[in-house]
Amino acid sequence: MDKLGWLIVSVMLCRTFANTQSDEEFGYVPSLGDTSPGSVWPQPQSHTSTAQTIPVTIENFSFNYVASSYQCSTLDQAFKRYQGVLRSMTSHLRLKFRPMALQVISALDINLMSLCEHYPSLHMNEAYNLVVKEDQSILTSGSVWGILRGLETFSQLLWETATGEMVVNKTTIIDHPRYTYRGILLDTSRHYLSLNVILKNLDAMAYNKFNVFHWHIVDQESFPYVSQVYPDLSRKGAYQANYVYTPDDVAAVVEYARLRGIRVVPEFDTPGHSLSWGLGQPDLLTPCYASWSGGKPSGTFGPINPILKSTYRFIRNLFIELKEVFPDSYIHLGGDEVSFDCWKSNPDITNYMKQKNITGDYAKLEEIYIRKISEICEELGLSYIVWQEVVDNGVQVKCDAVVEVWKRNKPQVELAKVTKLGYHVIITAPWYLNRIQYREDWYNFYQYEPTNFNGTKEQKNLLIGGEACMWGEYVDGTNIIPRLWPRASAVAERLWSAKDVNNVTEATPRLHQHRCRMVQRGIAAEPLHKGYCIHDWGI
Repeated sequence: MDKLGWLIVSVMLCRTFANTQSDEEFGYVPSLGDTSPGSVWPQPQSHTSTAQTIPVTIENFSFNYVASSYQCSTLDQAFKRYQGVLRSMTSHLRLKFRPMALQVISALDINLMSLCEHYPSLHMNEAYNLVVKEDQSILTSGSVWGILRGLETFSQLLWETATGEMVVNKTTIIDHPRYTYRGILLDTSRHYLSLNVILKNLDAMAYNKFNVFHWHIVDQESFPYVSQVYPDLSRKGAYQANYVYTPDDVAAVVEYARLRGIRVVPEFDTPGHSLSWGLGQPDLLTPCYASWSGGKPSGTFGPINPILKSTYRFIRNLFIELKEVFPDSYIHLGGDEVSFDCWKSNPDITNYMKQKNITGDYAKLEEIYIRKISEICEELGLSYIVWQEVVDNGVQVKCDAVVEVWKRNKPQVELAKVTKLGYHVIITAPWYLNRIQYREDWYNFYQYEPTNFNGTKEQKNLLIGGEACMWGEYVDGTNIIPRLWPRASAVAERLWSAKDVNNVTEATPRLHQHRCRMVQRGIAAEPLHKGYCIHDWGI
């Protein structure tokens, strides 16, 4: 053997002896507890595996439809993505040792048992079955969305041995989500987020099986959405000319999300949180009066003016456009934190309320506004989500409306009240991830049980999920991804996995492994605590 040959053998032997600790597999650190390499996050409903491992050939790995399967362009693109994900798992290796094996896995068979749906929805089917064994590995689902979730699971099952070989344990998984709504809220008004940051977050959402991007796209501070019907809204309401989301940008986000089985639900919050709207639509907001202004407007403005017919013409025209731009059947109407001070100061509003026999009842005035907005939605065929204040103030929303519970003061009481009224509800209160602490706060996110409220079985069935919120006061494109991940992963498992999957000690090493997996895939997820990822992926 020549010198080069002996060098190669020496390097391979050194690598083998240096990695004889089998628990230092694929980004796992023993000090964080014991877990199996190739663990899945979120944890499946049923996961059975043996100690038997089967080698996997990554270089030419393929995804193949079985003869009876429907085919789908959405899946064709997913196959290409996951081929890239699998290849990235071995890109750090300079030398790859591949022992001879009688049987290897070089393909995953796909059995899609229904026609390919084009767009995900609230009631989409995400269940799947995955069987990995020597003679055939097959992923089966009744929908394209289930196949997408199963592809993610399969990619997480693979792990690297001490000799640099990619393997997978013989496995059977039967899986489905606990809740149908599993969302992430991003606020792009208080700080503008670039398209690349939003798309990177969608990747992370797919890796964690989230299925709703709640896009809080506009707010008090800025109006970055470019409306073709009312172009002055962004022209005058955005921070600057290039801090906007053009129709092409929005279409790119919607399509990127769709290909990953993620809905995009836009929020256009009114009547409060609307100061930036008035910059491009001056007659939309309520003029405020002050005692020193001599019976004239003070020059400041409050919430949207609920007494003008022009207000509802504007909203209707805007919503017609939004229905074309955002294909989801739901829109978020907001309705939270409405200050009544400006309405109280305005003499025209005082006269209007006197005519309606609601003098002094400003919650009733807000109800009139929300009711008219909801009627516009019904006319246009839009369903909607509202923040909890809308129902708290006595507004009767339509039967398929979703109420979002966000206030941290006794959310269990609010859940009981809203579900007793018969409304569907999502919970946000425990998962405001913009609030940070100098400790492992993901424990709290992980251990919160959404159904711990007083109510009947029928009431608890009205709880359809929840979401993690990242409000934008203190985050922008420089820090939002590490601030959000892997803390949001704790919420992902709470909303996907079974109710009794709630042990922090058992979850810690799995979440550390998942964090390292996300880093490997280009998500700058922050560390959970002390420790390290085995491989340095340049982040």
